[in-house]
Amino acid sequence: MKPIILTALLLSFTYSGLSGATQKCGPDSLANAPDSRYNMNADGTVTDNKTGLSWMRCALGQSWDGAACTGSPQIYSWQKALQVAENTDFANQSDWRLPNKNELQSLVEYGCHHPSINLTAFPNATSHWFLSSSPYAHYSGSAWIIHFDVGTDANGSNKYAVRLVRGE
Repeated sequence: MKPIILTALLLSFTYSGLSGATQKCGPDSLANAPDSRYNMNADGTVTDNKTGLSWMRCALGQSWDGAACTGSPQIYSWQKALQVAENTDFANQSDWRLPNKNELQSLVEYGCHHPSINLTAFPNATSHWFLSSSPYAHYSGSAWIIHFDVGTDANGSNKYAVRLVRGE
């Protein structure tokens, strides 16, 4: 009987983190990506005043409704994400691209988790792994990925969410 209860508790904790989770920020943590760092644009983009980059406020697969991102991120292989980025037109711009590892990591709000990103600039952001354009040198076909649950990085060769950037 005890293994069944333990399994049920473990599953409830696992799945509670996937749906309905709300962002948690440390009460004494100083935001490294505060609202003041971003210019929110009406066209579904946000400009990062620190880096000068313009970002899509929604992940690919989500839609900008004028106030927030709706829907769920679509997941892509690294090669497909590079192709989709090259062919994306959004907010009257066609020079969107997959961000490199450092650019993507610049969005991480280290004082927060579930997700670790500024939710004013990126409303309804999710805690997915996101692809960068940076190849991971030790494994062919693998790229650097950033997990926006707690802001960690890793290498990956599966399918992940994508947020596009332009500039520089």
